[in-house]
Amino acid sequence: MSLADYLAKNYLSADTPKKSKKRKRKDASTAGLVIADDNVTGWDNSKTKDDDRRRPPVLTSGQTADFRKKKNSAWATISAPTDAEQADADAIIRQAAADNEAMGNAEDDAPAVVDEEEEPEKVGGLQLAHEVQAAAEKKRRSEKRRIERELAEGGTAAQETIYRDASGRVINVAMKRAEARRKAEEEERKKKEEADQAKGDVQLAMREARKQELDEAKYLTVARTADDEQMNEELKEVQRWNDPAAGFLTKAPPKPTSGASTRRGPSKPTYQGAFDPNRYGIRPGSRWDGVDRGNGFEKKWFAARNKVKDRKQLEYQWEMDA
Repeated sequence: MSLADYLAKNYLSADTPKKSKKRKRKDASTAGLVIADDNVTGWDNSKTKDDDRRRPPVLTSGQTADFRKKKNSAWATISAPTDAEQADADAIIRQAAADNEAMGNAEDDAPAVVDEEEEPEKVGGLQLAHEVQAAAEKKRRSEKRRIERELAEGGTAAQETIYRDASGRVINVAMKRAEARRKAEEEERKKKEEADQAKGDVQLAMREARKQELDEAKYLTVARTADDEQMNEELKEVQRWNDPAAGFLTKAPPKPTSGASTRRGPSKPTYQGAFDPNRYGIRPGSRWDGVDRGNGFEKKWFAARNKVKDRKQLEYQWEMDA
């Protein structure tokens, strides 16, 4: 005996097999089943025999009774109505006609309510100008009457919105708006005064001059040609920084007061240190570094002129001595 058989015999317990219960099957012949074949006539040409939808249904014997012919027929025989039925139908028709006529008379006798707010009937086709104007005027009057009636019924107080503050007091909107308007005007006035104070005397003088020019313009003629002396003088007095002729065409300014500049007209910044003279009297520019990069012609030119002048002076003196 092997070791596995010994252990299985003495130490292991095998499960007893369970018996399976078999259901009792009834014989198909005793169940009363009827198989209906749809392909008796041979019209079924479908090749999918395995499709469940094409399989013939299995019907029990109890369900086949529904397809049997009923004993009582559902057909109703229609024949001509009798005299009594015809009389009842005529009475019902006469009563319905009388009720309809009475209802129509009651509606005709009722007072007609004219709705003024209803839009005027639209007329098709060609219309004249006065017809269109009359229709528009009628619509405008009806709209005006409707608005007046709504105001009279509801009142203006009902349409106004009531504003309240945190404590519940009613806020007067008109007063608040007027106060805000006054505050805005006051701020605008203060800003204008601050701007005027920030301007210098020159800007204020220019503004006054401009105001005076506008006042005098009311008396000037419309046509001003190139021969207008006043306009030409005004244009000549305008000083421009890039005018090349400003150095000799600009009029001399009035005598300056103490501490004021004595420059004549507009000029560019110049060199303020010492420099050698030249025959044209031109000062160096403000960016000159003080180094003379010329060939010394200006210096020799001045020396030659001075020599000629000294020679003439000496010759004159010698003639007087002789």
